[in-house]
Parts: sequence; C-alpha cells; structure tokens
Amino acid sequence: MFFNSLDFAIFFPIVFVLYWFFSKNLRQRNFFILVASYFFYGFWNWKFLSLIIISSFVDYFIGKKLFKEESPKKRKVLLYCSLLVNLGFLIYFKYFNFFIESFVDAFSLFGKELQIETLNIILPVGISFYTFQTLSYTIDIYKKKLEPTNDIIAFFSFVAFFPQLVAGPIERASHLLPQFFKKYTFNYEQVKSGILLMLWGLFKKMVIADRLAIVVNETFNNVNDYAGIEFIIGTIFFAFQIYCDFSGYSDIAIGISRTMGFDLMNNFERPYFSKSITEFWRRWHISLSTWFRDYVYIPLGGSRNGKYRTYFNLFMVFFISGIWHGAAMTFVIWGAIHGIIIVLEKATGKVRKKTFESIKLDKRSFFGKIFFITITFIIVCFAWIFFRANSLSDSLIIIDQIFSFGSSGKSITSELGMNQVEFYASLFFILFMLSFEWSHKKWNLSTLLQRQNTFVRWSFYAVSAIVIIILGVYGSFNESEFIYFQF
Repeated sequence: MFFNSLDFAIFFPIVFVLYWFFSKNLRQRNFFILVASYFFYGFWNWKFLSLIIISSFVDYFIGKKLFKEESPKKRKVLLYCSLLVNLGFLIYFKYFNFFIESFVDAFSLFGKELQIETLNIILPVGISFYTFQTLSYTIDIYKKKLEPTNDIIAFFSFVAFFPQLVAGPIERASHLLPQFFKKYTFNYEQVKSGILLMLWGLFKKMVIADRLAIVVNETFNNVNDYAGIEFIIGTIFFAFQIYCDFSGYSDIAIGISRTMGFDLMNNFERPYFSKSITEFWRRWHISLSTWFRDYVYIPLGGSRNGKYRTYFNLFMVFFISGIWHGAAMTFVIWGAIHGIIIVLEKATGKVRKKTFESIKLDKRSFFGKIFFITITFIIVCFAWIFFRANSLSDSLIIIDQIFSFGSSGKSITSELGMNQVEFYASLFFILFMLSFEWSHKKWNLSTLLQRQNTFVRWSFYAVSAIVIIILGVYGSFNESEFIYFQF
C-alpha cells in the first residue's frame, strides 16, 4: 500500500480513529497496531508476512535467551542464529541471483561458459529495513546495552510498525520499543503537526519527485538517444527526485507516527547544503548511516587501530552500504565512490585546511559555503549516475557523453517528456523546496504560521492540500511507487 494512493487515503483515517478508540488500553492498542501493520504490508503481498513473523519470533525468543545466558560461547551461538535467519532471508531474496551472475561472469573471463540459470525471485518490500531494525534489537541485547521485553505483542508491533515498515527510518529498539509501553492522550497540536508534515512529504513526492521522474526515466532509459546536456539535466533531476521521494516518505512516516503519539528519528537534514561528503552522510539517510556506524564501523575497530585501519573501516562501511542498496555492480561502485572520497577527506584534512587558509577560502564565508556546497553536490551527482543507471555499461555511456559536452540537438523542454511550462515549473518547485527547508530551519515557519489568525492558517492548509492533489494527480503519477521500496 502506497502512502500516495487512494487505498491509503481510506486506510489511514479508519486506523487513526480506531487507534484512539483503543488507546486507553495499552495491550489492545498495541494489538490493533500490529493488525493494522500486517494488513498494511499484506495488502501488497500477504505471502511475505511470514518472513516478518518468523524474524519477529526468532529475535523475540533469542533476545530473552541472550539476556539470561552467561556463557560467552552460547551467547555467540544465539547471536549467530539471529544473524543466520535474518541475513539468510535477506541474502536469498536480494542477492542470490547476483551471486549466481557474478559467479558465471567470473568463469567467463577465463573462457569457461557455465550454464546456470537464475531464479525468479520476488524481492519482499522493505526487507532490508525491517531486517536491520530487528537485528539491532538482538545485537544490543548481546552487547548488554538493552534488556529484552516480555511483551510479545509490543515487540511484534515494534518490528512491523506500519509507518516506517517498508522504507524506514530504521529505528533502534532503545528508542521506539519503549514508546509501545507509554499511554498517549489525543493532542490536537501534535496531530496537526503530524498532518502538516504528511502534506509536506506528499508535496515532495507527488509534485516534485514524480514530475522529475519523467525526465529522469526518459534520459536514463534511452542512453543512446541523448548527449551531454540532457544527461546533466537528467542527473541533477535524479538527485532531487531521489531526495524528494525518499525524504518525502520519511516525512510522511514521521507525520503519521506523530498523529498517533509516536516519535520517529529524523532521517534527513538538508543534505544538499553539505560542504563535504562526510557532512553529506551526516545529513542523508541518517538512520542507516548511524546503523552502519554502530554495527559495522565500530565492530570493525572504528578509529582505534591506527589511521590506515581507520581508512579501511570507513571504506568497508560504504562498500557494504552500496551492496545493501542493491545487488548490482552499479551500487557497489556508487558505494565505493563515496567510500574513497570519505577516506580522502579524512586523510587530507590537515593539508586541505592549510591550503584553504592560504588562499583565504573559508567555509564559513558566503563564497566559501557556495563553493564547497557546489563541489559536494557535483560529486554526489556523479555518484548518482551509477546509482540510477540500468547497467554499468549505461553509466559509462552517460559519463562519456557528459564529458564530451555535446548535445543531441533535441529540445530540452519537449523531447525529454515535458513541455516548457512543466520544465520550468519543476525548476521552480525544486527552488521552492530548498528555500522552504532552509528558511524553516532558521525561522521555524510552523511557529510563524501559528501566530496567524484561524482564517489565514486554515486557508493555507486548504490551499496546500488542493495544490498537492491537483499537481500530484496531474499526469497520473499519484500512485507511483516510492524509490526505496526496491531496497
């Protein structure tokens, strides 16, 4: 079920009303959340509910056993059982065919053609997200940072919580699970804040991301028909498409949760205003970045074993992040690019600082901010080419065309699937979104709006909803899938 669908427009109001009806009794409320979450996920494909249920059962009982067990060897066995079940599902459904294809390609390099067919495997929506979420519960108990819960309904609800089930944010049990044991009272301001955040997320998804997808799909799916300028436009549009699509989903998820009294972590913090790739990853997909920091980077040794081991650990985090995003070489290269740049930034930090000081280029100055933000954005966009390209060969064609600085001679405002009005409207909405997020951070526009009279406030809400409906539905893109559903 998509957040931007008619089905969800019917589902959510019913769930919202019934949720507050059951809110006085914690067990009834949590059971209702669980049923609603399973219905939400099963609406897509009920058969894959079994995977969530199995993972939940395994980690619930292993968590209790881990807490009581004192033997280090037995505790490791229990942890490995959790890893085997959860990562086993993930590897089979997401990477099985990738391993077969890579195996066949490796033999073909030596002139040996293997006849091994791949399997017709459907990737369960959100498996990467809920797998990491439930794994963090078991790992934290193993590290004795968390005590297990004895309430199986609350735990199952934590794993399957429908607002963030299929595309995050990836919540830690230490933050989200205790919220299932709190009683909430209906708070008008909190509900209104949640609904406004949902509207903002829908605006980013339906009005910006889905419209930019027209140009992105046209250029990236027809790499032999276009040249440099068209691919530059397509790549920049993809940068904002994926941001508005994914951050839009996160905003909606956080907003839905807020209307129910729950608090989810912020997943994005204006990433395209970053002045380095290191800063970019502090602002982009924060829940995944911190997950890899705590469960991959630190266990590998972090920065405790010398600078070269630190560089290796940093690179491995982003290499694994690339694989997490998709079973294809394009994702591996995307992760490797970010890993290499992060390592270079770490290794050359002092030299770069002295160089910038010598030429009086200060990151805090207006010119310095613009310069470093632009350079960072260019690097991010270059890496996005591999992320979005349909194949490695396509990505190389696109890069070759971009650096040839050529043009296909086609009209940008008509041949790429948009007319002139739509093209410039898309640019306007991108600038509007960036301006809003920047100014909202500085002046908190919600507070400014709250100071206005009732008529002004509700006129703004009504106009916003109408704009989203009209512009979002226009072009029949109102039920398009969120990009991160494929992960």
